[in-house]
Amino acid sequence: MTELSAAHDAAVTDRDRLAGSAYSSDRDLAARQSLYRWQTPRYDLPGIVAEQLSGVRGSVVDVGCGNGRFIRRLRDDRPDLALLGLDLAPGILAGVPGPVAVADATHLPLATASVDAALALHMLYHVPDIPRAVRELSRVVAADGMVIASTNSDRDKAELDDLWQRAAGDVLGTGRGPARISLSARFSLEKAGVFLGEEFGRVETIELPGTITVREPEPVIAHMASYRAWADQHDVPFADTIERARTILLEHLARYGTFEVTCLGGILVCHR
Repeated sequence: MTELSAAHDAAVTDRDRLAGSAYSSDRDLAARQSLYRWQTPRYDLPGIVAEQLSGVRGSVVDVGCGNGRFIRRLRDDRPDLALLGLDLAPGILAGVPGPVAVADATHLPLATASVDAALALHMLYHVPDIPRAVRELSRVVAADGMVIASTNSDRDKAELDDLWQRAAGDVLGTGRGPARISLSARFSLEKAGVFLGEEFGRVETIELPGTITVREPEPVIAHMASYRAWADQHDVPFADTIERARTILLEHLARYGTFEVTCLGGILVCHR
């Protein structure tokens, strides 16, 4: 992706937008998560995280825990662990099994070296000062502990970016419209290792490539519509563009039977 604009950074990291709209509930996050039901190979991401934590004993903090997907899995698989969920958005914590607390990733309410592992899963791109958040993760984890982060590649879901620009162009009558906002671009898989390497001597990247194949438009449309909190950043009528994308998808599916989306995400396992 080309150099990000200041407006993009501000929109993706704005606390009021994140807490008050994007993650005021788990509706939009769940829509983005649900698209992976149609991916092959289908990765059990919470299971992969639990496996990476197999050698950890004691306490684990999930920073930016969202709707608690990983906490729930760890409660089932690892009842021996003391788990804490933290998130900037109070609304999304409503359904997360406690203990949970509202907290900022750059000011973690934890003592130095007080946890044995920390999770930062698909969230560091929302932090205005990523290096500071990485330092905080390093600070709160014990010397022999670990940090697990995750994000998407700059090349992830390029077909959805293309679909958006086609639909936006049709709505605007310009042939090809402006790009949609990219949530993960500030801390993409290509950039994450550099950020994390400032604090951790060993960073292992586990890439998770796959292909999502749908035979009806709704999973894709729900995913695209989940960006509604950033509708004002798209320079195009958001609802009209979503509906035009639905029509394009229906035409594609009628002709080809399936629509494919290429995915590339990854997990980064960090040790000192």
